[in-house]
Amino acid sequence: MRINQYIAAAGITSRRKADEMIGEGRVRVNGKVLANPGYHVEEGDVVEVDGARITPVQKKVYYLLNKPTGYVTSTADKEGRPLVTELVPDSVRVFPVGRLDYNTSGLLILTNDGDLSNKLMHPSHEFAKKYLVRAKGIVTLADAKKLEEGVDIGGFVTSPAEVHLIRHDRNSTLLEITIHEGKNRQVRRMLKAIDHPVEELCRTGLGNLTIGRLSTGQCRKLSPAEVEYLKRV
Repeated sequence: MRINQYIAAAGITSRRKADEMIGEGRVRVNGKVLANPGYHVEEGDVVEVDGARITPVQKKVYYLLNKPTGYVTSTADKEGRPLVTELVPDSVRVFPVGRLDYNTSGLLILTNDGDLSNKLMHPSHEFAKKYLVRAKGIVTLADAKKLEEGVDIGGFVTSPAEVHLIRHDRNSTLLEITIHEGKNRQVRRMLKAIDHPVEELCRTGLGNLTIGRLSTGQCRKLSPAEVEYLKRV
């Protein structure tokens, strides 16, 4: 089994992130730092990540979390900030699929299924991502049309988005936006491009999965049908 697949099968992280960990010198095989990302693990090999021995897990788990702001979408943080993995009540190690910014809340999938994570993170499997946004100032229909047609967020023009203006007060606008890409901080950059910076951001949907009535900071196991949906798409 290729080393990045082995790490993913152990529920540590996705294959892509595993390659990064190897590049950072965090992976050892038989006591030696691994430099070859193409290494194939053989029977009897001792694989360690960050000094801890790992083996592939047998039980696959899948969670949907309503991430609060103030949590890092990672399995470790050098600054000691709270981690999203700490919100999952399971003894099985899990990792987040994709990411939400520290100051962004909402729907996040966590699992120990490295193969599924690798599939979902592949560019060919971009899901529709729905967000509830509070933006600074009054977002007009003309502004919304710009978002719908695509805006330049710095060397990249976004694909058409779906925008629904909900309501506004004197200082801000509440709107819903659905995108089909996953560029870093994309929604924040899109709103900044039309001069209406994001004040609050929450992801409410991913494909056909939704937060529903799940409270902030709470998570639930995905149903078999939901897991099958993710594997099928």
